[in-house]
Amino acid sequence: MYNNKFNHSSKTDWLKPHASGCPYLILAPMEGVGDRPFRKTMASIGGFDEAVTEFIRVPVNAHVESLAKVYESSELDSIPLAAQVMGSDPELVGKMGQELEKRGAPRIDLNCGCPSNTVTGKGAGSSLLKDPDSLYKVAKSLVDAVNVPVTVKMRSGYDDTSLFIENLEAAQSSGIKFITLHPRTKKDGYSEKANWDLIKSAKEKLKIPLIGNGDILSVNDALSMLEKTGCDALMIGRGSVRDPFIFKKIKNHFIKTPFEPSPLDYCQYLENFLNNLNPQTPTRNRINKLKQILGFVFTLNPKLASLRPTMLKITTNDPLIFLKTSQELLLKGLLESDL
Repeated sequence: MYNNKFNHSSKTDWLKPHASGCPYLILAPMEGVGDRPFRKTMASIGGFDEAVTEFIRVPVNAHVESLAKVYESSELDSIPLAAQVMGSDPELVGKMGQELEKRGAPRIDLNCGCPSNTVTGKGAGSSLLKDPDSLYKVAKSLVDAVNVPVTVKMRSGYDDTSLFIENLEAAQSSGIKFITLHPRTKKDGYSEKANWDLIKSAKEKLKIPLIGNGDILSVNDALSMLEKTGCDALMIGRGSVRDPFIFKKIKNHFIKTPFEPSPLDYCQYLENFLNNLNPQTPTRNRINKLKQILGFVFTLNPKLASLRPTMLKITTNDPLIFLKTSQELLLKGLLESDL
């Protein structure tokens, strides 16, 4: 069993708030959504301090050198990009960490939260929350294998929160630098409201920094999480897909220069996203990626939500025509919402 001892000096300087009081802000890893084109488009807007890749799977008998090539440390230019790994074999996960460190990863994050059945069925992701000892062993293998900081992103439990404290202690005692907590169980998926009380409870329990994550959809949500939980920093995922300007809005709130993007700013965001998609990707796939992103944006206000079905039903084989048509609907939804 793990030894619940840890280094009290493991708190990281990079998580300190900005001089304005704005917390350190991180763009979350999101499977299927938060890919390279999305991250690069978000970086063109800015506002966040660091991003994390979607998980790099480490299956049994993985050839880690080949799998690690998907990671590019310079992807976002000056914005640090942490690499997230997901697996259940301590030795292989440690080797993957070493390969990613060689490729310039400034931080390695262990995924202990993915709820996908195809993942958890193989003992990875949120399945690690079933056994704190397994969580400890995989995290410890990463800590021992690399020189860069190792962190954990976890949910509050698998079927329930009965092992919540034990999992926190296991992660902390492995020597990781901080924990990001998404306070839903695997069973909850994304259907239940994130339980911020668990973030507060974890913050009171831990002696390493805690990043709050879950249901941050606005500046007020960010402020409320900070106030209610006392967490050290914020990670935003789906809230940034819904509103790509959320980080900039939060940053500007703290420097007392409120920022409100114009409808044309949102249209420019979509153009940038399309330009960041690989032009070799089939046109139908590029249109589907645009629809996926717009499916989130079209929940920004009730007017947009009413236009969302129309947007999803646009039929064309030309990404530029789809972009123009969807932009017209987007402008309508944003402009009429202000009347």
